[in-house]
Amino acid sequence: MEILNYTFMQRALVAGTLIGVLCAVMGVYVVLRGLSFIGAGIAHASFGGVAIGFATGVNPVWTAVIFCLGVGWSIGLLSRKGRVKEDTAVGIFFASTMALGILLIGLMKGYNQDLFGYLFGSILAVTRQDLWIILAVGLGILAVVVLFFKELLFVTFDPEMAQVGGLPAEKLYFLLLSLVALTVVISIKVVGIVLVSALLITPAAAAHQWSESFRSMMALGIFFALVSTVGGLFLSYWLDTASGATIVLLSTLIFFASAVFSPRRRRRKVSVASS
Repeated sequence: MEILNYTFMQRALVAGTLIGVLCAVMGVYVVLRGLSFIGAGIAHASFGGVAIGFATGVNPVWTAVIFCLGVGWSIGLLSRKGRVKEDTAVGIFFASTMALGILLIGLMKGYNQDLFGYLFGSILAVTRQDLWIILAVGLGILAVVVLFFKELLFVTFDPEMAQVGGLPAEKLYFLLLSLVALTVVISIKVVGIVLVSALLITPAAAAHQWSESFRSMMALGIFFALVSTVGGLFLSYWLDTASGATIVLLSTLIFFASAVFSPRRRRRKVSVASS
């Protein structure tokens, strides 16, 4: 436990805990609403936003926030207006925004280590300012989730009935996209653009294997996310491996263990045998 004497490890643990909770909460909505591909698309779109920040000298977090919100809303508008299918819109923005980031990197002279830290994650390099940004934005996201908990729950399970019941289903859909985009942006410093979608999806997917209710799924998802982030951080320190990749791989192991031993799988076996 002597590693906790290091200030950078203390900041990394706080950041990992905050991001783990936030990704698990939003991940439940993403998994149940079928937005996993959109989450991955927004995550990769953030690379273009980060590159814009470095190219213009603006804080990359804020440019990525604006950029990802624009991408998320554009995907929603294109799919909702029926011009293209949702997965097609995600694929277009997935490729084009990454290409924009690569283009801007090529225009910048010299090697920028900070930029590639956003790409692959650098939880051990989290600063005090990063922690305040994660805390402020994270609390804002959680406050919105609590405020619109019932509405988001309704529109997640049955958007058509929510619309019939008088709820602004389309506005709630765009609100959900906005919350996912913000979650992605403040998470990329911890696990990186390449891996953030996995942290957003995998703990919630593992919790779904064990849970029968929305609240229990969210609670278990938070538990799995914390085990992944905190456990992965300690493992990366002891094994001298990349922290972001170790966190995601541990989360993936938890998912596969859940898939093998979950009550859902046992019930399916019983129903097949009885039929």
